Amino acid sequence: MSGRTRLALCAFAATMMTAGALLPLVETSTWLLRAAFLLAVQSGVGALARRMRLARILTVSLQTLATLLTLTVAFAREHALFGVLPGPQAVQRLAVLLTTGADDVGRYAIPAPATDGILLMLIGGVLLVGLAVDVLAVTFRAAAAAGLPLLALYSVAAGLSDGGAGWLWFVLAGCGYLLLLLAEGRDRLSRWGRVFGGASRAPGGPAAGPDGSGHALAPVRTGRRIGVVALGIALAVPAALPALDGGLLGGTGPGQGGGSGGGTISAVNPLVSLQNNLNQPENREVMTYRTNSASPEGFYLRILALDQFSGGEWRPSTRRLRDVPDRLPQPAGLGPDVAVTEIRTNISASRSYRQTYLPLPYPASEVDVRGRWRYEPEGRTLVGDDGQTTGGARYEVSSLAVEPTAAQLAASAASPPDLAREYTRVPPSLPDVVEKTAAQVTEGAADDYERAVKLQDWFTTEGGFRYDTTVTSGTGTAAIERFLKEREGFCVHFSFAMAAMARTLGIPARVAVGFTPGTAQADGSVSVGLRDAHAWPELYFEGVGWTRFEPTPSRGSTPAYTLPDVPSQDPGDPALPTDGASAAPTAAPSASESCPAQGRQPGECGASTAPGVADSAGPGTPAGTVVLWVLGSPVVLTLPLVPMFWRMRARARRLGSSKGRTAADAAARVMAAWREITDTAWDHGIAPDDSQTPRRAAARVVRLGGLEGPAAAAVHRVAGAVEQVLYAPEPGGAVAPAEDVREVREGLRSSAGRWDRLRATLAPRSAVRVIGAVSERLAELGSRWSRVVGRVRPAGRLRRPSRQRG
Repeated sequence: MSGRTRLALCAFAATMMTAGALLPLVETSTWLLRAAFLLAVQSGVGALARRMRLARILTVSLQTLATLLTLTVAFAREHALFGVLPGPQAVQRLAVLLTTGADDVGRYAIPAPATDGILLMLIGGVLLVGLAVDVLAVTFRAAAAAGLPLLALYSVAAGLSDGGAGWLWFVLAGCGYLLLLLAEGRDRLSRWGRVFGGASRAPGGPAAGPDGSGHALAPVRTGRRIGVVALGIALAVPAALPALDGGLLGGTGPGQGGGSGGGTISAVNPLVSLQNNLNQPENREVMTYRTNSASPEGFYLRILALDQFSGGEWRPSTRRLRDVPDRLPQPAGLGPDVAVTEIRTNISASRSYRQTYLPLPYPASEVDVRGRWRYEPEGRTLVGDDGQTTGGARYEVSSLAVEPTAAQLAASAASPPDLAREYTRVPPSLPDVVEKTAAQVTEGAADDYERAVKLQDWFTTEGGFRYDTTVTSGTGTAAIERFLKEREGFCVHFSFAMAAMARTLGIPARVAVGFTPGTAQADGSVSVGLRDAHAWPELYFEGVGWTRFEPTPSRGSTPAYTLPDVPSQDPGDPALPTDGASAAPTAAPSASESCPAQGRQPGECGASTAPGVADSAGPGTPAGTVVLWVLGSPVVLTLPLVPMFWRMRARARRLGSSKGRTAADAAARVMAAWREITDTAWDHGIAPDDSQTPRRAAARVVRLGGLEGPAAAAVHRVAGAVEQVLYAPEPGGAVAPAEDVREVREGLRSSAGRWDRLRATLAPRSAVRVIGAVSERLAELGSRWSRVVGRVRPAGRLRRPSRQRG
């Protein structure tokens, strides 16, 4: 196996090993086989082009063309010309798939369904990276630089999966890159002969190395060991330091590492996933539960709290994790006078719903769950450790249904100074309009409770806000200002704006992210789907603790303690949930009831039309576009054949030039014939050498081209005629130089191999002379322009103004 072939195979393997990191992003894994087949076709075209010894730019062009054709056949065959060529309809189909794929990426949560748009983006991305790796490592012999596209592919996979790529995919990607480097090193060393491995082996004993130890390390073996050690360090160091949040591998989520006291929580912002879930075309089930709660409409499942507002975004704080206690501590700020009911809930998460935080009713008091989970006391959340996720989890939760009265909230004492200082902090970049609006809305309120209720009512009914999940989900101060001005958004905007406004009023506030109660089922269970994802503000009142408010219109339920003249319910007796006696939330409101007319976008409030269905009455492709593609497609397809056409034209011009019978015409015919023989030999691998005389150049062409008989005689005959033209007083010239040129060309073709003949025809080396011809033409035009300017300038020359004054 040749060195280039080995490099091509290693480039293919490295790309596919790195592409494995994309598997967690999609529900199915069969797309990787399709990508492998198309990548093999692309690599095969490159290997074939290099075997033909084509120019590098032509090799890359052929691979690019093969990539376009294979993607057309795979995704737009029905719209392609003859089922293969990417005509205007096929290109339009691919553009539509890319657009829908980008929308699907923003709409679906990971793992996403394998839609055609997502598959085109995945497979097309793998092919582009594979092309870059093949071009760099094989065509241009720069395997080290080929690591950049491989790193980009792995980084995209790790970033989108939030650590779901895992250490296994990093190991595969690293091994693929090392394999590529070792193959290139072996190929480079093989050009110098046998790899040196130490001194010769003495009879009857081991070979003595330079250090006298009897073991000599080859450079390839040493490089292999260095690579393995470096890869091992990259894996071992992040795992050995539990406080590191990721490291080279990107992490597997917050709370990595073991130990009772180690680990921190440092979550990424979950708001992008929340908006994606709300815009799902299908409300895919993520969990089911049974509960004995007496107030199912207020049974929210909380994931985590965002309590840091930096001005650019809301984020959860970085906090220490602990082991999960048998009984969770009493909620902060909850006094003994507030009515509390303990309820029990059994929850089953879907296997496809995999995330690090465990959804819990707030505040949970006891959690029975299997797996590697850690406890974060401040937010009262459970966080997966060492890759633990909610996928397929079944757990039982005891939680407290806190039922304060309006009077208790209104009579709450001042918050602890440390808590108030942390949860009322606002960034200096917060626009003044936020504080001014909060003061105007709550004008006349007697206490923080009345201020909070006024803010909630302003957002839900009095402020003229509109619910719309398609609005950009910015989380910074600019997004809040824009939301207060335009008054349209979804739960993220409502909760963030109310929390920020509450903080300006001195009320401790944070934002919780989780799910609304869900939809009751006939068997007594409750189903929670992706479109039940929600965000809501939590405000702190001393004596009650963190309290939920609901400012988002048409979402969730308004808490009873914020409604006028609604007495609190008496606490009931706790009981384990049963199939027959479960109190489940009421069915979800219909689209017509809960979704405003202006916000009824497809996929938001009800069933939407099937994706991909186009309007048959819509406008077709513009005529100008069709004409452009019809005229442009032949140009694109024939572009790789330009060198061949230029060479054919040059040969015809040389052999048909100077038809006259004068001595000058005969000399021109001889010189044109000699240039044609020189270029024909160059096309077959015999580079011209202008330092030699025509006779020695002819002997060189005969020797290197393997010419015999009439072909060799024709070369010497034309060379003799060239000497006559150059040196004789009266040039005689050849009798029939065109026939001699054809004889030489046939001789060179017959002695060359099949691939050399094909390259000499399709990609002739002498076509580079077109660059010199263009340069000469430009120089000639420049000289003509200079002469024209030189003749015009004296007549219109202006006198330089004098520098003297007065």
